Amino acid sequence: MDLSIVIVSWKIRDLLQKNLEAIFKSAGGISFEVFVVDNKSSDGTFEMVGSEFPQVNLILNNYNAGFAKANNQAIEMAQGKYVLLLNPDMQVFPDTFQKMFEFMERRTDVGVASCRLIDAQGKNIPHVRKFPTLLDQLAIVLKIPHVYPEVLDKYLMKDFDYNKESEVDSVRGSFFMIRKEVIDAIGKLDERYFIWFEEVDYCKRVINAGMKVVYNPGAKCVDYVGKSFSQVKRGRTQEYFRNSMLEYFSKWGNWFEFVVLYLAWPIGKLLAFVADTLKIEKGNKM
Repeated sequence: MDLSIVIVSWKIRDLLQKNLEAIFKSAGGISFEVFVVDNKSSDGTFEMVGSEFPQVNLILNNYNAGFAKANNQAIEMAQGKYVLLLNPDMQVFPDTFQKMFEFMERRTDVGVASCRLIDAQGKNIPHVRKFPTLLDQLAIVLKIPHVYPEVLDKYLMKDFDYNKESEVDSVRGSFFMIRKEVIDAIGKLDERYFIWFEEVDYCKRVINAGMKVVYNPGAKCVDYVGKSFSQVKRGRTQEYFRNSMLEYFSKWGNWFEFVVLYLAWPIGKLLAFVADTLKIEKGNKM
């Protein structure tokens, strides 16, 4: 088996359906298998996949297991030389898999790779980032980019050339191709992350193991960006982000960085509340 495609789905039946249709229409001479891990959707996802795509290896969870754990369930059964973590709200092109497979075959030094991600209008979606540091994450927590967005330019790699093949720190987890022998060597995703930071953590582990993380512009995929996660209430998403950020710095940072970020979160929450209140008051006066 050349490629194992793993999709974790949560209440996004229609886009998942289009995703799977595109996958099975893809051209190329590679062999692949598809896993869909459903985190207890209530929109008929499980029934749709079972009836329309019987060739899919379907795993149904009776609770929302999160991103890392659900992916790991399929990774344990994957037979492919490469494993592709693919978000449900994506749409591949007929040659996407072939080009990525050829790229990984050519670049044997690459442990993780991603491709060019584009929106529905064909514009590049920035998704290459530096590893998180205390300063940029503190800026995010304290809402500084809301008034001074340039503070994150280095972290978000605003000057990155998406037309050039490049070694990078980390790539977006929505299209995340891993060499299977790398998984065998360093393990699966770290399940301490429910969602967020798990792909950053994995990229760091790959690089620490002597392999490379590379962006490949030669293949492309449409990314509808967070259509599933947008259904989660803002307060819960902030909780997920906070917990994952603190887990990351607990693992990769030092005690000082962890404590600073831990203490900064209540301040950031207060600032957000004040900003929202001011917006409401301003709106009522207009």
